[in-house]
Amino acid sequence: MITERDKAGGGSSEPAAAADEEAQVIVVGAGPAGSAAAVHLARAGVDVLLLEKGGFPREKVCGDGLTPRSVYQLVRMGVDINGPGWMRNKGMRWVCEGRQVELDWPRLGRLPDFGLTRTRHDFDELLAGLAAAAGARLRTGVKVTAPLTDRDGYVTGVAASRGPAQEPVRYRAPLVVAADGASARTALALGLERDARRPVAAAARRYYRSEVRTNDPYLELWADLRCPGTGLDLPGYGWVFPLGDGRVNVGLGALPQHRRSRPVDLRAALDHWLIRVPAHWGLREENADSPLRSAPLPMGLNRRPQYRRGLLLVGDSAGMVSPWSGEGIAQALEAGEVAAETIALALARPAGPRREHALLHYPAEIRRRWARYYRLGSLVGDLVFSRYGFRPVLHPRVMASPKLLGVLARLLTDVTDDPAHDGVDALLHALVRLVPSPRR
Repeated sequence: MITERDKAGGGSSEPAAAADEEAQVIVVGAGPAGSAAAVHLARAGVDVLLLEKGGFPREKVCGDGLTPRSVYQLVRMGVDINGPGWMRNKGMRWVCEGRQVELDWPRLGRLPDFGLTRTRHDFDELLAGLAAAAGARLRTGVKVTAPLTDRDGYVTGVAASRGPAQEPVRYRAPLVVAADGASARTALALGLERDARRPVAAAARRYYRSEVRTNDPYLELWADLRCPGTGLDLPGYGWVFPLGDGRVNVGLGALPQHRRSRPVDLRAALDHWLIRVPAHWGLREENADSPLRSAPLPMGLNRRPQYRRGLLLVGDSAGMVSPWSGEGIAQALEAGEVAAETIALALARPAGPRREHALLHYPAEIRRRWARYYRLGSLVGDLVFSRYGFRPVLHPRVMASPKLLGVLARLLTDVTDDPAHDGVDALLHALVRLVPSPRR
């Protein structure tokens, strides 16, 4: 963290660059969360700088599957989901112990009744381009190194290095949105540590060429996988997601194993699983279209508060991945919009207590949307998923009942309407309301 006192008094040896810029808001990171925030801010007439350390297109470890909640947010942003590169799906197919059940996405009043897939290779570029088209100033190749603060500890911008030459530069704004992913470097620099009691899962994915499965109308999930060597249930699930371009995204997501010292070997678990998959699917080494890549999944709102002294946290930097399913894109897009709306209204007030009061709406709204739901999910993850995987919840009796399985699927994916659209919505809302609200 670099303070304005350092700048004036010599505490920082980093010289100011000639190309320093100012804005009303700086967004650090042009992933889904950051780009969503930048899109909504720019459309609200806010002068926003969007800083991205890499370039586009780029690789990102992800299942590439988008639930109706994600689709809803993309439509709100004005994304052309009928353009090339998008693959629609009708729902999910759950596979467990020789049984499989197909579940269509529900028809609700607000959310669409379909999901999408698209590789992150160009998904992030598309959203960042949308932000730039809306008026955000996109700067790629800019690595933020530290937040700038005033003498009272309020954020006044960020220090960064730019381009191949790592040219030092400062960007100044009264508000900064940290969307820099699981590393959360900006938040950490201001002392916002991760809550070690909240889980951090891991995911690994690989692309395969598979003409047989590439146009599958369902997202397929396997819930009866085991860890090789130990024979223990994988504390998570596997997926096969169609991309419509001759490939599929195949991967695993796993929670830390409860009270077991050995971490899950996702590479070995994937190899162990794919031996079971029918050979004609083509999910074999000779058809691999990428290396196996893995990444952490920070879950359950594990970094709080989401706002402090001019800094708002969105997406993975705030640990917004769902402990129920490992989904993070819907939450990132949603939080980006909430942050943007909060900021736009706050900037309409003069700097000082009134603006601060408006900005505190952001963490309050995040808590309202997800705190109870995530708390329940973390409890279920600790007691069930991390110990026994998903096999117990997909008991043969559940798999044999489309109604029960439909309720479970909507609970896991948070595909519900508020206010309730039907009896399942009402039941799930009542269940979540029974959970005590976290203190903060």
